[in-house]
Amino acid sequence: MWQAKVYVTLKPGVLDPQGKAVEQALKSLGYEQTQSVRLGKYMELELAADSLDSAKTQLDEMCRKLLANTTIENYRFDLSEKKA
Repeated sequence: MWQAKVYVTLKPGVLDPQGKAVEQALKSLGYEQTQSVRLGKYMELELAADSLDSAKTQLDEMCRKLLANTTIENYRFDLSEKKA
């Protein structure tokens, strides 16, 4: 069993209205030094796979097919063997 942590972020150059709203809110709270806030997604999931390579292949397919919109988003993931 494998533990996966998936990080999805907008590609550079893609507008991020939510990030801009958070940036402005932080500035209104007095955090004037805040610049260029970008929001993303974080997911954790468990995978049953026979090997690390198999888990990586499955997770890459999941990201490309569902978890990330690869037109506007980048993704990366960390995999570790789940401890019993």
